[in-house]
Amino acid sequence: MTDLKFKRNFCITAHIDHGKSTLADRLIQKARIIEERQMKNQILDSMDIERERGITIKSQAVTIPYHAKDGNDYELNFVDTPGHVDFSYEVSRAIASCEGALLLIDATQGVESQTVSNMYMAMEQDLTIVPVVNKIDLASADVEGVKKQIDHDLGLDSSDACLVSAKTGEGIDDLMEAIVTKFPPPKGDPAAPLKALIFDCNYDEYRGVVVHIRLVDGRVKTGDSIRFMSNGTEYKVEKVGIFKINFEETGILEAGDVGYIIAGIKTVSDVKVGDTVTSATNPAKEALPGFKDVKPVVFSSIYPIDSNDYEELKESMEKLKLNDASLVYEKDNSLALGNGFRCGFLGLLHLEIIQERLERDFDQVVIFTAPSVRYKVRQQGHEEIYVDNPSDFPDGKIEKSEEPYIKASIITPAEYLGSIMELCRMKRGEQNNMQYLDEKRVELTYTMPLAEVLFDFYDKLKSYSRGYASFDYEVIDYRPTDLVKIDILINGKSVDALAQLCFRQNAVERAKQVCDRLKGEIARQQFKIAIQGAIGSQIIARETVNPVRKDVLAKCYGGDVTRKRKLLEKQKAGKKRMLMAGNVELPQSAFLAVLKEKEE
Repeated sequence: MTDLKFKRNFCITAHIDHGKSTLADRLIQKARIIEERQMKNQILDSMDIERERGITIKSQAVTIPYHAKDGNDYELNFVDTPGHVDFSYEVSRAIASCEGALLLIDATQGVESQTVSNMYMAMEQDLTIVPVVNKIDLASADVEGVKKQIDHDLGLDSSDACLVSAKTGEGIDDLMEAIVTKFPPPKGDPAAPLKALIFDCNYDEYRGVVVHIRLVDGRVKTGDSIRFMSNGTEYKVEKVGIFKINFEETGILEAGDVGYIIAGIKTVSDVKVGDTVTSATNPAKEALPGFKDVKPVVFSSIYPIDSNDYEELKESMEKLKLNDASLVYEKDNSLALGNGFRCGFLGLLHLEIIQERLERDFDQVVIFTAPSVRYKVRQQGHEEIYVDNPSDFPDGKIEKSEEPYIKASIITPAEYLGSIMELCRMKRGEQNNMQYLDEKRVELTYTMPLAEVLFDFYDKLKSYSRGYASFDYEVIDYRPTDLVKIDILINGKSVDALAQLCFRQNAVERAKQVCDRLKGEIARQQFKIAIQGAIGSQIIARETVNPVRKDVLAKCYGGDVTRKRKLLEKQKAGKKRMLMAGNVELPQSAFLAVLKEKEE
């Protein structure tokens, strides 16, 4: 085994799109742990959806060898982390398994909001931070400007910064040396009782759950009995190894190592991320300081389009849960859509990814209801309850309602300041702070309701600022609000899956939007279809889908007008009868249209 002083554990963190996965590719290529013919871009992004969107969703760990200038051979363990704000939980777990962090900054974009929050997250875990300026090969790169931002905005020393181009490979050698010289080796005692941190896990059809661990103390080898400290379950270790793109079995891991164990664990719900693994025969006295529990902030219900597929959907959700520790769900049912699941997500991107994975990996055709946040509601004479599902909203008089608020930090070029402040005002934001980071960029801090950010805030922010503004947020507390439930009625029948909870002043606008979109999606029938939005018994919006009419007068050439009238009356009576018996089938596209923001 490699001596502790020749090991380095570090992670790569950055704002979304600053080039983490490309840098990981170059490090892997440099170490030649796989053949050139197997090399491909974003090699650590194993899911198709990650490659297509160019984003990282799950943290990935890799061990690479490095022969340093001092003549020693080092073992570098690094974790490539997601950059999107939804996955900050994943990032926090990965960061806690390291001693150092490479903070990647795009030479053309500079320091952005997520860069700042990732830096603080690394500081909280006492990591050594090395700033890395990436994309220096681009014509628009402003290296000196970014160095000033590193000094001024981040308070780090820009003379320590490594200049690299992850795309061309320029500067990678110097970066490898900096990793070895600037990051401290892991501390730990191989002779102490086993203590290891679970920072991730994934489900393999043939092996069961593969647990990704970072050993803090002790050692673990094949055949050992281990215990999870949070729930006391015990397992026998079947395989132990390290990550070299694929699993490489080593038979033993020691303090300071990052690797995996396979121990015949059946479901991921048995493995808690952030838990401590110890030996069953010689357990550690106390667990490692735990992670904060992941809390979902966005809620939505999922239903199969064909109610007979419920069991399949249930299996798919269980399998997804195997790979995604942050997905929370429970059973739910709806009059319009039958049985389904009420799910909690980390954010809208997380919701979209779950939707795509259900459709792709499991061939499920599903409907998602409108996303909502969790409100606190108190009815007169009752105690306070949490409501995230419109169907749970109490009918009586509401005495008090509160909604979650976020602290949003937006960094934008100064020329877009006016339109972004107007957008935040429209979204009920209160400005707390505004400071010029330099002559071109401004940082805005707002307090605003989380519900306002759910629908289209991010898209509008990007379009108002031509893609230059960056956005980061954290949920802070609950504050009073005036909450109403909007019901959507089709021909007088309420469609519970389309109901939404909404701030009273936005209700008419929201109801109009939904009715308008439904009108474009519902196929015309032989009878008139009324689409209405209502609060309680008060109708606040209406659209009508006109009927398809057969031309019953086609065979009348002239002649008595009473004959024509008789045919029209007969047609009218038929349509009336149809209206009484007719049911309107809502197509899948209608549900999706309500959830998708209209292109402006």
